[in-house]
Amino acid sequence: MSIVTRTGDKGQTGLFGGERVPKSSIRIAAYGTTDELNAILGVALAENSLPEKMVDQLLHVQRLLFKVGADLATPKLDQPNIRRIDDKDIQELEQWIHSLEELLPVLTRFILPSGSKVGALLHHARTVCRRAERHVVTLMEQESINTKVQIYLNRLSDYLFLAARMANKHAGAREVEV
Repeated sequence: MSIVTRTGDKGQTGLFGGERVPKSSIRIAAYGTTDELNAILGVALAENSLPEKMVDQLLHVQRLLFKVGADLATPKLDQPNIRRIDDKDIQELEQWIHSLEELLPVLTRFILPSGSKVGALLHHARTVCRRAERHVVTLMEQESINTKVQIYLNRLSDYLFLAARMANKHAGAREVEV
């Protein structure tokens, strides 16, 4: 089967369940931005300069972002074969956040998204994660969706901020205060 289907040539795309929607739909923007976030994390991981534990965490996040995408691409909340983001996924991120907070100095000022290349990439990922979350909030205002997706993305952006800081610390890169 070829990747070329021609089914999207008129500006429509299919959701899980078969429904066709415009590619300009906020639902498509939400899971498309999640896909963009996943790609940026792939670039960050390609740098091969992160602590092994963080590599494992980011690979896990990448897998969960596919779960987020499937969740967002499935408008009917009663689809039994779609694994949805849940409290366990959110709690896992919160544990990682607390672990990183213990290892990093407390900030008293804002910092610039900079430092090492991988740190800067993780800051970039954080901003794309925030954009995905904004799209999800807009979608939530229009349709019923799994509200755990928005919470997960909110926590993920916090994690990515701390991951960027930890990557910079690991690389010996200085945090630049505003």
